[in-house]
Amino acid sequence: MPSIWRKIIIPDAIRIGRSQKMPELGPRILFFSGGSALNKMSRHLKRYTHNSIHLVTPFDSGGSSAKLRAEFNMPAVGDLRSRLMALADETVLGQPDVYDLFNYRLNPELDNDTLRLELKALEIGEHPLISKITPPLRELIQTQLTITNQSISADFNLAGASIGNLIIAGGYLNNGQKIDPIVFLFSRLVKVLGEVKTITDTSHHLVAKLENGHVLVGQHKMTGKECSPISSKIKEVYLTDNQHEPRPVITRVSEDRRSMIREADLICYPPGSFYSSVLINLVPDGVTQAILENPNPKVYIPNLGHDPEQFEMSLLEQVNRLIQCVNKACPENGSLGALDFLLIDEKQSYQGLEEIEALGISIIRADIAEENVNKYHDQKLAEALISLL
Repeated sequence: MPSIWRKIIIPDAIRIGRSQKMPELGPRILFFSGGSALNKMSRHLKRYTHNSIHLVTPFDSGGSSAKLRAEFNMPAVGDLRSRLMALADETVLGQPDVYDLFNYRLNPELDNDTLRLELKALEIGEHPLISKITPPLRELIQTQLTITNQSISADFNLAGASIGNLIIAGGYLNNGQKIDPIVFLFSRLVKVLGEVKTITDTSHHLVAKLENGHVLVGQHKMTGKECSPISSKIKEVYLTDNQHEPRPVITRVSEDRRSMIREADLICYPPGSFYSSVLINLVPDGVTQAILENPNPKVYIPNLGHDPEQFEMSLLEQVNRLIQCVNKACPENGSLGALDFLLIDEKQSYQGLEEIEALGISIIRADIAEENVNKYHDQKLAEALISLL
């Protein structure tokens, strides 16, 4: 099949201007992600497209998510909640009040009896955070909180609990332990300018095998935030349904997710925890097949700051591991179909670029980072992605 080539300009004022005028017709940029790394960038991206797709990980095992997962045997919803709020239409009347409520956490210093009373005040509409929200959204939120409050055990520890997570948990329980119905409902009510879904709706846990032979069970043991950073390279990651006997399980991505992946205009492997936020999304059966069936461009944006999960990994090793994960069923493909572009900041110094180009990957240098800080400039990064299409 003949190819059509064009010169890529970043930032491309014409493409950016066109997208700003008609974001409802903007490109379908699909992100495999998790955590908070993309939330600020997503708030800028929605100015240019209302069609971005965010497939987030539901395997978080730390913080308040861990308590809810243990209580209800449910997927983690913290990353889902934060991305929904990042993409919510900020021009909708009352949206800041919803944002404040969903991001509110109960005081970790207060005793559980006091926190129970505060949760009850939210449930019955007497808390100032919920009294600001207008019907029918207020009643919907109260219904989900009632279900959660009635379902949690008497000794459930509410210290530091995310109210947004508790609301989504109620919706999960209220819809036959399915996450998509409540996400769909809230997405419409707060007018989420894009699509946000968990990669699966299963309650699985992440397992990492290290090169030194150690096995880590749980995402929180890999990121270096709640536990000591790893001291050996990660050899393999997989999913399990048993934290005590972490045997691999096969989980399959649903057809609607596969269609989203196949039909995306651009697939982005973004910054974030390399294994627990990005590569783990590629593990469910059907994901990599859908990537390879999509003829459109794929781009990798490496981390600027330190990622404990990338222990002693060079940029070339990161690229090779990404390609290996996508092409696990067809290793003879090389980078073909798995990765087309590496987007890097023009001010940074990188090693191994010639070897990466030898893999058939085009390297794009652009001004996309903050000055004197190992951090991406959120607006510039959003505009760079729009410029690729």
